[in-house]
Amino acid sequence: MRQLIAGFFIMCLPALTLAAGGAGIPLDHMEPDHANKSSLQRGAALFTNYCMGCHSMEYARYKRVANDLGIPEELYEENLIFTGAKIGELMKISMDKEQAKAWFGNPPPDLTLESRLRGEDWIYSYMRGFYKDESRPLGVNNVVFSNVGMPHVLVDLQGLCAVEPQIGGRASVDPLSGSVVNDTVCPEWATEGSMTPKEYDAAMYDLTNFLSYMGDPVKLERERLGLFVLIFIAIFFVFAYLLNREYWKDVH
Repeated sequence: MRQLIAGFFIMCLPALTLAAGGAGIPLDHMEPDHANKSSLQRGAALFTNYCMGCHSMEYARYKRVANDLGIPEELYEENLIFTGAKIGELMKISMDKEQAKAWFGNPPPDLTLESRLRGEDWIYSYMRGFYKDESRPLGVNNVVFSNVGMPHVLVDLQGLCAVEPQIGGRASVDPLSGSVVNDTVCPEWATEGSMTPKEYDAAMYDLTNFLSYMGDPVKLERERLGLFVLIFIAIFFVFAYLLNREYWKDVH
């Protein structure tokens, strides 16, 4: 019994650690939709163009992503592979880890399982949480990941917030003036981007949705098979119950 309890505790440790690591950080919620292939395709394009210069996905293959997202392999290879890799290869990058450590303090992590580690809410909030901070080496900081070493690579799209973004807040109405407050993440901009706040939020939803898919590419198939398994168990239960009653009818 003690061994069973100890084993259960060990199984729960990762979840407890993750929960403790995110405690006290307000996050904005996003609900991933792996069935929305248009969103996943847009997210794949954003990741390839803005993230994959530094971040790899070396536990996934280009071919699997193309097939799952409904992108013809020739089109994917022509527009979303910039390293000369073949469609069947792993999604690696050419950045040297030692050089990356010298540039950023630590080499950028592989993002294949980032959504499983951090959660979709964390990624969605993090990508919208950059703000201007002249005290930092790269001139930016992040309300979700304090003193982050990553530059704001999407600054041309979002712009740069002049103050700390209001991540995790909820829009409300001022009872005195009747005006809506906290309806935007950034109340003041140091520089403006090419996207409106709503457009950027939608883009970050697509990017987070894609990262969520990469962390669990068989989610839809698993849920589909799970439904059939439950139906099978329900039907099997009927026959098992009738058979059990037949076996025991003479005993009672």
